[in-house]
Amino acid sequence: MAAAGGKRFLLGLALALIGALAASSSLAANLTYDHRALVVDGKRRVLVSGSIHYPRSTPEMWPDLIQKSKDGGLDVIETYVFWNIHEPVRNQFDFEGRKDLVKFVKTVAEAGLLVHLRIGPYVCAEWNYGGFPLWLHFIPGIQFRTDNGPFKTEMQRFTAKIVDMMKQEKLYASQGGPIILSQIENEYGNVASSFGAGAKPYINWAATMATSLDTGVPWVMCQQADAPDPIINTCNGFYCDQFTPNSNAKPKMWTENWSGWFLSFGGAAPYRPAEDLAFAVARFFQRGGTLQNYYMYHGGTNFGRTSGGPFIATSYDYDAPIDEYGLVRQPKWGHLRDVHKAIKLCEDALIATDPAYTSLGSNLEATVYKTDAGLCAAFLANLGTSDATATFNGKSYQLPGWSVSILPDCKNVALNTAKINSMSMIPTFVYESLSEVVDSSATVNADWSWINEPVGISKNDAFVKPGLLEQINTTADSSDYLWYSLSTNIPGDNPFLDDGSQGVLHIESLGHALHAFVNKKLAGSKAGNSGNSKIAVDIPVTLLPGKNTIDLLSLTVGLQNYGAFYDQTGAGITGPVKLKSSANGSIIDLSSQQWTYQIGLKGEDQGLPSGSSSMWITQPSLPKNQPLTWYKTTFAAPAGDDPVAIDFSGMGKGEAWVNGQSIGRYWPTNVAPGSGCTDSCNYRGAYGSSKCLKNCGKPSQKLYHVPRSWLKPSGNILVMFEEVGGDPTQISFATRQIQSLCSHVSESHPSPVDMWNPESESKTGKASRPTLSLECPRPNQVISSIKFASFGTPQGTCGSFGHGKCSSKRALAVVQKACIGSKSCMVGVSIDAFGDPCKGVTKSLAVEASCT
Repeated sequence: MAAAGGKRFLLGLALALIGALAASSSLAANLTYDHRALVVDGKRRVLVSGSIHYPRSTPEMWPDLIQKSKDGGLDVIETYVFWNIHEPVRNQFDFEGRKDLVKFVKTVAEAGLLVHLRIGPYVCAEWNYGGFPLWLHFIPGIQFRTDNGPFKTEMQRFTAKIVDMMKQEKLYASQGGPIILSQIENEYGNVASSFGAGAKPYINWAATMATSLDTGVPWVMCQQADAPDPIINTCNGFYCDQFTPNSNAKPKMWTENWSGWFLSFGGAAPYRPAEDLAFAVARFFQRGGTLQNYYMYHGGTNFGRTSGGPFIATSYDYDAPIDEYGLVRQPKWGHLRDVHKAIKLCEDALIATDPAYTSLGSNLEATVYKTDAGLCAAFLANLGTSDATATFNGKSYQLPGWSVSILPDCKNVALNTAKINSMSMIPTFVYESLSEVVDSSATVNADWSWINEPVGISKNDAFVKPGLLEQINTTADSSDYLWYSLSTNIPGDNPFLDDGSQGVLHIESLGHALHAFVNKKLAGSKAGNSGNSKIAVDIPVTLLPGKNTIDLLSLTVGLQNYGAFYDQTGAGITGPVKLKSSANGSIIDLSSQQWTYQIGLKGEDQGLPSGSSSMWITQPSLPKNQPLTWYKTTFAAPAGDDPVAIDFSGMGKGEAWVNGQSIGRYWPTNVAPGSGCTDSCNYRGAYGSSKCLKNCGKPSQKLYHVPRSWLKPSGNILVMFEEVGGDPTQISFATRQIQSLCSHVSESHPSPVDMWNPESESKTGKASRPTLSLECPRPNQVISSIKFASFGTPQGTCGSFGHGKCSSKRALAVVQKACIGSKSCMVGVSIDAFGDPCKGVTKSLAVEASCT
């Protein structure tokens, strides 16, 4: 084991040096780059990075998220900087709580990791308005993201402020801090052609402006093929192995390796198989890459009104290696950790030389990094979807389809991306009904209080304008809501009423959703979707002779965040709005009449989200399934420290607050399409955002994360604003827990990468063997039961394993002896332990266990 121990010692020493660089203000580093890699104090580095966005989690969560990232083999944490949360009002800045960027960077440094700060300041990120503050839109003469003076002035001012903040705290690596890279602009190359002659001068200006800030670390632009020197252009995508920088002097870097995809209200849940993600990572390093970043490594939650889109869900889980609730997602997290370890075993060879490529047959490729000093590392890739056998250096290798084998010594396989040694975990939500957590022994209804939001105009700041106004220019996104109200008089002898007062209210809107009230009663609702936010709807209405009121509540569901000129995308009821007679076809066009407008809700102005108002009504007859209703209850936090969620089943659409903190928009009635999903996605072949989907025919999101740090043991206040109607007594609380641990390892798997030690094997003549490992996820847990164990030809997946045609009778007893009562266990996958139930067949061991 001496050689492997030596490797681990060197890796530990390298990590310790990173930690020292990140944590000590006295160890200023010289950061440069060449054609192969970033160069830190004269040494090239192979770096693995992951995105964690500080406002999508809480400061209390940050240390654990960052530690799990480090344990997963990351060297770098990457984050955007979100302009609109830091400067919500021009020249009024906010860096408190979840917005404390300096604290986040320092927390990363304290864990011994490095930082890539993507200042942008355009971020995209499925974030409201792409990260720009709305006030920017109202600056006279401004045009976003082009050669425009007013925009460049504001962009430079904010970028310089962030850089200055980092410098003041000595957080750049050139000052001894953790920040090794910064990004200016973001994916501009995707839209540059739309900006015509203004695009190239703008990019050149942005590059000059950024480098003039003298951070002492390199700047990058992603998806920017014409990024001017010395800016490094980088790649974003599901695969970046074929990417080439625009200069031979720049390294090959991948700023966004999409670990999954985002969730939209009305859409199914995307996921990306661990084998495919691992394949993409290995291919990138195989073909000369030296820094890659997972987007996302922890996605988190779009708290408040921060989600963009429109129609981006509140959950930003992203199928990331660390899930929305801060738990590792297995096997993805563990398999990628093993990939990182295997790549690090190759690091000395990777940084020392350029790759040499050789074809081993159709869709088979070998890449070798070999030096005169005797270093050698190789990658063997099967780019097809069928398994193949390849001969490399006179030795035969089995290569599963769509996989890469990593050979740190050019001879022995440390890892194959299609063969997962890491265990799987089945997460579950353990439910508690509302009656179990309310702070009262009385009936559930008595624990609720409510306030009715008035239909139509109820605030003193309402105003009258002729015609229909565009919503974003009217509200400046100060609220999701804008009321359009008018009264129309229909004489009794009007032919419009010939059919007995029946008519149709025709409304056209730019989106994103609307509720129509006629004579103060909800007449109908309509919403767009993530593919088309526009609305055209005909709502049957009953009109009366004389005065009739029409109140239209228009609402946004996150503002546009991507595309050329996305900031000019409108919302709201721009018309026409018409009344049509069902009988005689007569039409009354209301579009150009005098409309009265109200920005936002009365309850918002009254501070109802805090729950502290004295106006709440408490009576036994709780109003249910009524539109425009505020609800409030108090509850005790669920016992333990497992992550908490609220299941909003039974509610319609709205926003919820816990102790005054918005947990985001809820919309459990928005259901995913009924088809197109699979719970078992074939990882072989190119991945796309619609390839692997779950949750068809179900609410896109019914569970909403409530951070533990927002909760007290008791006396917590939950407030909901319900737009269309629901039954609040149906909501429930749930804690995120792990139901089972599983692993399925075959005789053909490589041994765990931690055990990779070919020198020792050659001396002893004993080859390392495949090993199945299990470990309880929480520190105080032990393996309490083995639910399933089979050695032979077991079938199925975690949670639904079954015995195959052959199975060792010893399997359960062997696994129980090795694992019961221990926090973790390892079981060799071989006939030595289990016997040979079917000779001549490649066998595997499948186990499912539980922890208490």
